Amino acid sequence: MAEANWYVVHTYSGYENKVKANIEKTIENRHLEEEILEVRVPLQDVVEMKNGARKTVQKKMFPGYVLINMVMNDDTWYVVRNTRGVTGFVGPGSKPVPLTEAEMKPLGIKTENVSVDFAEGDTIAVVAGVWKDTIGVVQRMDFGKQTATINVELFGRETPVEISFAEVRRM
Repeated sequence: MAEANWYVVHTYSGYENKVKANIEKTIENRHLEEEILEVRVPLQDVVEMKNGARKTVQKKMFPGYVLINMVMNDDTWYVVRNTRGVTGFVGPGSKPVPLTEAEMKPLGIKTENVSVDFAEGDTIAVVAGVWKDTIGVVQRMDFGKQTATINVELFGRETPVEISFAEVRRM
């Protein structure tokens, strides 16, 4: 089987989530789970000031674009290209070009697998970053983003925080 790569798909602006939902529905209907692995609309947290109050909202990093991790073949190309709201793949002519490692890193997409010595339910200590010297229990692990979500006590209540695997060690 061919190797899966990340591709960028151009969509009508404002249709990113609809395109993602349509592709995921098509994957399910046509049983393409082995060929189209993930569809992602990259988001970033942005702090906005409204009426003097700071509010964190999620905004699209690249309006008009959707990222797809897929094995490129005629069938998958056809499915994605003919999804309502998709205008085409990013690349010269009709030839899609996969993202390189360097292009994927700032998006939080990592391809190399990291083995960690902790699992959900383990107590870990944060050894770097903003939450350095914090201790928490792992609630969830995301190997795609290589992050662990831990609960930390903040202002007297438990708050989930996402930490990179590189910033933690097992207690």
